[in-house]
Amino acid sequence: MRASCRLMQGGFAAILAAVALAGAAAAADMSAREMTERLFKADAAGAHLDFSRMMLTELDLSGVDFKQARLEGTDLFGSDLSGANLSSTDLTSARLDRTILIGAKFDHARLAGASILRPTTFAGMDATRAEAVSFAGADLRNTKIFGRFNYANFAGADLSGSTLAPFNHTGFIEHLWRTELAGADLSGANFAGANLGHVKFRFANLRGANLTRTILRNADFAHADLSGADLTGADIAAADFDGAILTGAKGLDTLAGRAGATNMDKVIQ
Repeated sequence: MRASCRLMQGGFAAILAAVALAGAAAAADMSAREMTERLFKADAAGAHLDFSRMMLTELDLSGVDFKQARLEGTDLFGSDLSGANLSSTDLTSARLDRTILIGAKFDHARLAGASILRPTTFAGMDATRAEAVSFAGADLRNTKIFGRFNYANFAGADLSGSTLAPFNHTGFIEHLWRTELAGADLSGANFAGANLGHVKFRFANLRGANLTRTILRNADFAHADLSGADLTGADIAAADFDGAILTGAKGLDTLAGRAGATNMDKVIQ
């Protein structure tokens, strides 16, 4: 009996040790304070810091100016980046899943191959322009994006080959089931070859956007402005174009799934 108790105690201790080691392994490579201090000193010296491939998970980095730092392959899972300035930073292949991006700026940042899944983009359930994130002119080629990006600024961004459609189940009960870009500025954005299935584009500005060869199945374009957009070879099966503006849109005679689209005939003159 005593021997079995000792074995149980030893096994329990081993489990606790394993949990402690796992927690230590998952800890960030540096604290938020260390990061901000290094960025401040680097700014004074006119240098761009390199945080590439570091683990910077679950840190409070709100309001931080990253001064065009390198964050290539960096894991920022769960970190608070609200109000942070990441403009012109190199975030190639970085992990930004579950981050807080309220009011964050990624203008002209390099995010090719990055993962931006289910970030928190608004303080409450209601989306507001004041809290919207900005990716103007950013390189978002081949990224995985899923979340609420209503009113966001993607003007001139390159999202070619990216995936914004639902692609798996997280196992959690969550209200979000599709990417939302309602009211977003997507003017001049490049979506060539992207998977935009089920995306909500209501009232979005898609003027001059490149939507060639995109998957637009079940997308919601109600009242979206697609003036001058190029839709050559796009698949619009089951997409809704209620009240959409298609003045000067290109490639309408090459659309796949047009017969299954909703309200398309009403908006094409």
